[in-house]
Amino acid sequence: MSIEVKNVTKIYGKQKALDNISFTVEPGHIVGFLGPNGAGKSTMMKIITCFIPQTAGNVKVCGYDVIEQPIDVKKQVGYLPEHNPLYLDMYVKEYLNFVGGVYKIENRKARVKEMIDIVGLGVEQNKKIGALSKGYRQRVGLAQAMIHDPKVLILDEPTTGLDPNQLEEIRGLIKTIGKKKTIMLSTHIMQEVEAICDKTIIVNQGKIVADDKTQDLQKQQEDQIILTVEFDKSVNINLLKNIEGIHQVKNKQDNIWFIVVKDDIVRNNIFQFAVKNDLIVLTMQKETKSLEDIFKKLTTN
Repeated sequence: MSIEVKNVTKIYGKQKALDNISFTVEPGHIVGFLGPNGAGKSTMMKIITCFIPQTAGNVKVCGYDVIEQPIDVKKQVGYLPEHNPLYLDMYVKEYLNFVGGVYKIENRKARVKEMIDIVGLGVEQNKKIGALSKGYRQRVGLAQAMIHDPKVLILDEPTTGLDPNQLEEIRGLIKTIGKKKTIMLSTHIMQEVEAICDKTIIVNQGKIVADDKTQDLQKQQEDQIILTVEFDKSVNINLLKNIEGIHQVKNKQDNIWFIVVKDDIVRNNIFQFAVKNDLIVLTMQKETKSLEDIFKKLTTN
């Protein structure tokens, strides 16, 4: 496993930020680590990256213990914190060369050039970091996190404050990087997780409330099936309600209906009803519960 977290608790004074949580992250996966503000996300990431110690439990990264082997862990991990700490008076190439020196990277000049190409900093490489847009600063942050070629990337809110174009660019970059590295990604943007994450972990009040593949998590949380059905002409609502297997019917507009059913088999009954009543089904679409709906359900008391 790239990351192994077992029974981890973190206490600040009288506050329990993490409460006996456990999870694993497999190599080559992009994992969304979600939760409301104050749920313990950043605390967990700081423990994984050896910035703070846990109160109890064990954490291993690529087989190395974060307490007993912190130097080995840091060699395996690249970290982009929520507030990207950059030296704004340094030039892009100068800063990346400095970070490469900290990691004692051989052939630093070639590695800096490689990172600039990977994250798309070519046109901005000769500028001071303070003169860059938020999107390009995030690219510099990603470059410094990856310059020592770590196996694991920990990204805490990497797309906060970006405009839609920058969002798309950074998401695409993370997805590309994720083909070769393990990525743990904290974000409040649910569409981001749906788009790029293989697995989703949701934490609330210091406890894990969901841990599964993103698609499977959405399926598990579906307690009802909703179909959007459009007929070619008006339909009597009472006739629709009498179709076997239909639980609830609501008119959306004109000849479009929201139909709550017990299972997918009911779709055949709807088609048979249409034929019997000289109707044409123009569209029939199954509504999937969004990750945002699931998040609200699991994190709202």
